[in-house]
Amino acid sequence: MHQSPPEFRTSWLRNADRALSSAIEALAAGLVVTEVVLLGSGTIARYVFDAPFPWSDELGSLLFIWLAVLGAVVALRRGEHMRLTAFIRGMSSERRAWLDAVSLLLVCAVLAALIGPSYEHFDDLRIGLSPVLEISEGYRGAAMGVGMVLMLFTALRNLLLLANWRQMLAALIVVGAAMALLDHFGPALEDMGNANLLIFFVGFVVVAMVIGVPIAFAFLLGTTGFIAYATSIPVSIIPSRMDEGMSHLILLAVPMFVLLGALIEMAGLAQRMIAFLVSLIGHKRGGLQYVLLGAMYLVSGISGAKAADMAAVAPALFPEMIKRGNKEGNLTSLLSASAVMSETIPPSIVLITVGSVTGVSIAALFTGGLLPAVVGLLALSVVVFFQTRGEDVSRAVRYGWAQKGKLFLIAIPGLGLPMVIRSSVVEGVATATEVSTIGVLYTVAVGLLIYRQFDWRRVYPILVETASLSGAILLVVGSATAMAWALTQSGFSQQLVALLAVVPGGKIGFLLVSALAFIVLGSVLEGVPAIVLFGPLLFPIAAAMGVNPVHYAMVAVFAMGFGLFTPPFGVGFYLACAIGRVSPDVAIRSVWPHLGALLVALLLITLVPWISVGFL
Repeated sequence: MHQSPPEFRTSWLRNADRALSSAIEALAAGLVVTEVVLLGSGTIARYVFDAPFPWSDELGSLLFIWLAVLGAVVALRRGEHMRLTAFIRGMSSERRAWLDAVSLLLVCAVLAALIGPSYEHFDDLRIGLSPVLEISEGYRGAAMGVGMVLMLFTALRNLLLLANWRQMLAALIVVGAAMALLDHFGPALEDMGNANLLIFFVGFVVVAMVIGVPIAFAFLLGTTGFIAYATSIPVSIIPSRMDEGMSHLILLAVPMFVLLGALIEMAGLAQRMIAFLVSLIGHKRGGLQYVLLGAMYLVSGISGAKAADMAAVAPALFPEMIKRGNKEGNLTSLLSASAVMSETIPPSIVLITVGSVTGVSIAALFTGGLLPAVVGLLALSVVVFFQTRGEDVSRAVRYGWAQKGKLFLIAIPGLGLPMVIRSSVVEGVATATEVSTIGVLYTVAVGLLIYRQFDWRRVYPILVETASLSGAILLVVGSATAMAWALTQSGFSQQLVALLAVVPGGKIGFLLVSALAFIVLGSVLEGVPAIVLFGPLLFPIAAAMGVNPVHYAMVAVFAMGFGLFTPPFGVGFYLACAIGRVSPDVAIRSVWPHLGALLVALLLITLVPWISVGFL
């Protein structure tokens, strides 16, 4: 541990820091509650009383951008922003501390560079009035500037806490030298044309991610450098594009489903579903493994977040599975693979993001995502069958029909929730955002009135965690939106179209190359940033080649999930190891049969379009 600078240990500064942090967390948590109430009341007014609130979407969008930026601040304070750790994971603590100092100072530099442009963005908006509420658009525009200032303060605070003076001085020299070089060669950079893309979007972004800069800030670093030094475009376009990307009302489903994922665990819905599945097949060879796969299929349809899925399922099953002689490495490998299998199950946050950035119908995506997951489930079931042929189930509990019936009745409220969510969106009764709120209210009611399992002391921490995780996701969406716009303006999209148009094999060749590309993107960037960055570029190419957009979405999402949970780079694999409490070195030896089965499933999904579009 590094000693904190003396002045940060003084009581008044520490107390001020805590007070500011508590205030930001309280505001963010309050905004989550406000959005639930606003969306819930608006949905009831529209579908029950046929008297919609004309101002609800506008107010919801205004509050949403504030929730996104404040959540991003909370995530930065907690160190919860998405980052690539594959290259620094094995380093000594001392070497990592030096890189962390450079990483944090780069974050500070890009935030400081965007404060002025964020004020310009606010200044441009404040003279306009919103269409329905007729209040100044400045209330919305101010969110980005306030967020930049608070994140800068938080990044400086983290730097002071985590680095000593020598590390900070060395980081300052490195970052200062890089900025001096950019200033010196600035005029020449603008004349280099698209060669600048390699410098800023490959060199800057990749190096930043390798040393541990969070993905969102690595994107902003490359985009800000490119706009400032290689173009004549005003930098104020970056906050504007970030605002546009982060405040899309469809994305309000992200915090709502994150909240829902936490609530189903606290209210006991997931545990009841798992108990029922165990009663059906838990006594058979491989029964608990099949239960794990089935539970992941069902739970994914409720929470929409892979971390919540795995955290809900693993603790309920792993202890008994280990008693039966299963190895921890195999179990964690299966848990990781099941998260890949369930990537396309609605209401996946990645599917919602696909619909947001590409314009593909979310109802169609939700319908199309069910069967690809079944293909993945069947492929993993084959592996389970061969791996568990010698499992000892002599001591497994066998349930009678009366017990099974009782557990089924208890599980009905939980089993009904995914059906309510999917059918409401698919049938057009409610949007993805509205149905997520319905799910939250439904889960709270079930926890309070039916299961009587609702710990009010956990509500506030869950709200803060929802804001933090949502802010981390949405900042990536905003920064990737700005980066994608810059790439489009550079002409890169046209060059990419020309390159992919000559891929051998026509449509099949394009799909196979796309699947490989999304595997790589998923392992490095994760699903949300990858789809925001490349979705607007690749989906039009797919459409031009005659590929159904829902089919292409399933290929992309399944492939990105495959990359996300594939070692050594896939962050999701290490998350599964953390939830299963198994060393990655142990789990990695067991992961290959499961990944092989998923690769076969991905090829089937890629080559057989009916799997994705047969029920549309």
